[in-house]
Amino acid sequence: MSSGDFCPRCGDPVPEREEPLPGMPREKDAVLCDSCYFEDFDLVDAPERIEVRVCSQCGAVHKGNRWVDVGAQDYTDVAVEEVSEALGVHLSAEDVRWGVEPEQVDENNIRMHCTFSGIVRGTHVEETVTVPVLISRQTCKRCGRIAGGYYASIVQIRGTDRDPTDEEERRAVEIAESYIAERQETGDRNAFISEITASGDGPDIKISTNQMGGGIAKHVVRELGGSFEEYPTLVTEDGDGNEVYRVTYAVRLPKFTPGEIIDTDDEEGPVLVRSVRGNLKGVRLDTGEEYEARFEEGETPEARRLGTVEDAEETTVVTVEDDNAVQVLDPETYESKTIARPSYFDPEADSVPVLKSRAGLYILPTEAVESDAESEE
Repeated sequence: MSSGDFCPRCGDPVPEREEPLPGMPREKDAVLCDSCYFEDFDLVDAPERIEVRVCSQCGAVHKGNRWVDVGAQDYTDVAVEEVSEALGVHLSAEDVRWGVEPEQVDENNIRMHCTFSGIVRGTHVEETVTVPVLISRQTCKRCGRIAGGYYASIVQIRGTDRDPTDEEERRAVEIAESYIAERQETGDRNAFISEITASGDGPDIKISTNQMGGGIAKHVVRELGGSFEEYPTLVTEDGDGNEVYRVTYAVRLPKFTPGEIIDTDDEEGPVLVRSVRGNLKGVRLDTGEEYEARFEEGETPEARRLGTVEDAEETTVVTVEDDNAVQVLDPETYESKTIARPSYFDPEADSVPVLKSRAGLYILPTEAVESDAESEE
């Protein structure tokens, strides 16, 4: 049925059309007949070319105004997504169907062959467009900072009146790397370690932000004991005139470490250190009783080092004298000596690990010596 109107382009009558839904604009070319309408009709609005910016170092893709980690092995899927977002379909089209077929031209160029179909004015319409995609390899802000050695904080691992052990240095670095890896997994692209250097007194770990430097220092102290202090240094001002500080987190590990034997000032005999988290804890070598430093002493009670479980030597048990004494051979002179019998001593044992020091000869817990030997293998 004719609407009574005539096409302003060719003069043919224009059929009656349905009125748009309330709130919807009337089609601009509704006055044209179908023949004239489809002469200039484009089902798809496509850009002439799309550029996808990717970081040549980490593989991140630039989207909007930021870099995003996508974890792509290649960028075909990324290109398909970018093209899909850039294509526009005519508002008059109904029952729209479409597909994209990528053609890899070379490492940095992909042709996207896009096919669309839909119903317009009751007519089935199909259209094919090809969109070239350029993979532009650049360097993201994060990788640029890493390459430039950027850092905002330093975590220094030091010992108290000693150098950190190899195990402490290794574990502190592992804690830092694990902490940063967890932040990266949450999508934090500001998380990275710029450099790890050996100072001679312990490792220096350069971190991307002050907040993360503080987080690493807390985690190291939580596991290895000790404490840390912050030393901020003004380095510049930002664009808004705010002061920018670089912070050094000086971690001080405890004076003593698990596996050391110390002689406290309470005259109750040497202690094998078991833990330095919180207050120092250990076991008395004379009796086998548990030891814990007083609250005010914390992890560093007044004491002197006598040795470590690494210094233990295996020696022969001569005889068990009573509940408090046992006779063993001196590992140096091979003389028979009577020493204290701790509660962890096995009366059926033919030999025991002992430590000989200036404070005397003491039996060590077998499991402590075996555990140390296993950690060295």
